[in-house]
Amino acid sequence: MSRSKLTVSILPEHLAICRLDAGASVPVWAEKGTFVSITRTREDLTVICPEECIAPEIEASRDWRAFRLQGPFDLNLVGLLVSVAAPLAQAGVGILPIGTYDTDYVLVRQTQLDAAIRALRFIGIEVQDAV
Repeated sequence: MSRSKLTVSILPEHLAICRLDAGASVPVWAEKGTFVSITRTREDLTVICPEECIAPEIEASRDWRAFRLQGPFDLNLVGLLVSVAAPLAQAGVGILPIGTYDTDYVLVRQTQLDAAIRALRFIGIEVQDAV
C-alpha cells in the first residue's frame, strides 16, 4: 500500500479501554457511543468506548484517541497497518490497533497525539482533524 495515498481521520471522542472479568455480561453502558469495540477472551472482557460512558470505578485506561484509516479496504490487503504502525513506532508512539470489516483504527494516548500526527504527516499520510 502506498502511504502517500492513505488518509486517516482523528475521531473526536476521548476513549477508555476497560477491563472486566471474562465471565461478565456486556454492560449496558458498553453499547453507547459512536465508537465501541467489545472483545471477549478467556482472560477478560475488554470494552473500548467513549470515556463519558463509563463509571469512575471501572478498571480502565483512559484518555486514548483514535485514528480511522479511511477505507473500506480489501480484507486481503497486505501492509496497511504496518504503513501506519512503523512511522509511529519510529516516533516512539505506542499504539493499540483495532480492525473492523471495512477498515482499521489505531489508538494512541492523548499525550502522544501531536507526535503521532507529525510522524504520519512527515511520511505523506494525510491526517484529517476531528470534526
